[in-house]
Amino acid sequence: MKFKNILITGLTAIVFILTSCNDFLDVESPSSYNEDFVFSQESEINRALNGVYASILVGDLYGNAYQGTFALNSDVDMKMYTENVATTNSYARFDCNDQGGEIDKFWRAAYKAIEDANRFIRGVETSPLYDEENTTIMQMLGEGKCLRAMVYHDLVVMFGDVPFTLKSAAQLGNDYVIPIADREEIQNKLIEDLQDIAPKMSSSANTTIERASKEFAWSLIARIALTAGGYSLHPDKDNSASYGVMRRPEDYQKYYRIAKEYTDLVIASGSHTIGDSYQEVFTRESNFELISKGDPIFEIPFAKESTGNTGYNQGPTSTANEGQTLGKNSWGESKGNTRLNAFYRYSFDEKDKRRNFINGLWYYGNGANNATQDSCLIRSDYTVHNNKWSKLWANAGQFTNMSTGNTGINFPYMRYADVLLMNAEAINELEGPTTAAQESLRKVHARAFDDQSVVSSYIANAASSKEDFLKAILDERKWEFAGENMRWRDLVRNNLYGQEIVYSFLRYLSTAMSNAGTTTGFEDDIAEHDGSYYLDDLPEYMYYHVLPQTAEWRVDPNQVYGHPYPNKTLDILYIYNPYKSSNQPATALTAIDGETWKSAEFYQWSSDSEPTNQCKYSFYGYIRHTEQGIIVLIKDGIETPLEGNSVPEASTLPPVRYILPYPNAAIQRSAGAYKNYYGYK
Repeated sequence: MKFKNILITGLTAIVFILTSCNDFLDVESPSSYNEDFVFSQESEINRALNGVYASILVGDLYGNAYQGTFALNSDVDMKMYTENVATTNSYARFDCNDQGGEIDKFWRAAYKAIEDANRFIRGVETSPLYDEENTTIMQMLGEGKCLRAMVYHDLVVMFGDVPFTLKSAAQLGNDYVIPIADREEIQNKLIEDLQDIAPKMSSSANTTIERASKEFAWSLIARIALTAGGYSLHPDKDNSASYGVMRRPEDYQKYYRIAKEYTDLVIASGSHTIGDSYQEVFTRESNFELISKGDPIFEIPFAKESTGNTGYNQGPTSTANEGQTLGKNSWGESKGNTRLNAFYRYSFDEKDKRRNFINGLWYYGNGANNATQDSCLIRSDYTVHNNKWSKLWANAGQFTNMSTGNTGINFPYMRYADVLLMNAEAINELEGPTTAAQESLRKVHARAFDDQSVVSSYIANAASSKEDFLKAILDERKWEFAGENMRWRDLVRNNLYGQEIVYSFLRYLSTAMSNAGTTTGFEDDIAEHDGSYYLDDLPEYMYYHVLPQTAEWRVDPNQVYGHPYPNKTLDILYIYNPYKSSNQPATALTAIDGETWKSAEFYQWSSDSEPTNQCKYSFYGYIRHTEQGIIVLIKDGIETPLEGNSVPEASTLPPVRYILPYPNAAIQRSAGAYKNYYGYK
């Protein structure tokens, strides 16, 4: 039985015993089962463990917030903003304060999950059934520890130093305020805890990817270690206005050695493979299929029609009127609002099979006279759809035309591709681009190409230096993990986030100013950084027509953008010039008989000879274009002009304030024990 199907059965009473009565955590705690009873039977312990899993599925944590709200803007993931003033909750543009409601909800949900895990772990460790020779008990204990480490890790990445304890509220006392711990102390303890339990856990060959396995524990150790060894933003506690400083531990290489050791273990186990098809990983997830021994190592196990917005926020928009979709569209509403940077797709090699699958250029909405909701429409916007997951990819009958969110589509929290690329990054840092490091990178890159000679040449060129190889690894991660809340974290870890944000901002602004008949002055530098002057040849108009999948096509399907399309029923678009400018093609070049070319304006991002607000303010908390026409960087809350015509080196740019503030409610409940830094008032 799939784990997701048992999460929503028989859990209510068990979840009650795992909730906290600690006022700091602010969690209600009705209790109807005695813990001595629960932890005296393996079946009840398993049900209690299901309750811990259930606590991570909520929308305020991994069900929605992790996937969208706190996926910060970069050259991959992108949210657009129009406000030219500071706000409380524009997180993706580094503009918020401690009053942000989503921060408080995430914080509460995270600490509830941690408390549930702490109580479960204590219950198992004090159970009369506890026996290190009992593989079932050790596996369940390991799962609880993995879930706890996973939540703590993400809290540390997002908030820096955070309250930390491995004890339950019952052990600490209801009035106990959990002290703030240094992030490195937290990371060390999480690593040690997982190192101790991992050998006692079951291999993923003997469990499902909806359960934490030995390989997931090893992979999580590597992820935590790589984060610990990388750069992160630290507070300047002597200067309340300071946004902080970027630094890494003096002995950072020890963490890279840990990352190498544990990724080596996963690779050597042979329990997972990269597989042959990138697209298949996500279309199968969208069809509720579990891939055994493949790319996914651990998927967050959402329950259909109950938890998780994977494939509802991602994928093409599917517009519903009066609660339903009509015509061919029997999949219901899909928001399609977790999107990608408009220029992300230009970073791919044109032969990379990921490019046209991930970057979606159309959606489904109202046609002429609002007659239907299944019309296929082109997406001419500041962003493109992230087509990795979509409820529209599910086979007919999985959803109804009245369905909305809570898709139950799993989210891949850990993939083998990540393990391979962490392995390559760790080896490169310690030893340079060795043969082993090249092989780990090659396996991921090779899956995206049919012509393997292209792959061999690419890897050989990348291995020319340690610096070039790191760039190739980070590029591969960029192309591989769109929508998986990875890109900004990778850039932070390597102290490159500020520089990539500046280039991302300049691409938008340069395109808008070109449309308005002027320039930023940085165009040559952008082209040098990106490797070409593609911004000079963006399509002002895209020419397209609707392409029914049931019709006979007059073009090679491989020329159709997004082919093979995961949905075999809905119409798609044949786009003549998705990447470059072109004159309108002849009618004879349409892909089916009877169609005529339509056109849509693209990249027209100016108004009254001024860039639109979206191009000026979508990175507002770090870089923006003022009403006086000046590009300014934000350093410790003060605008500093970006001068010259080239972007400064990453190490000389001000740090990005990506760290979130502690929620005000948590500060109040701590009676002054918690305090915000990083310039948060």
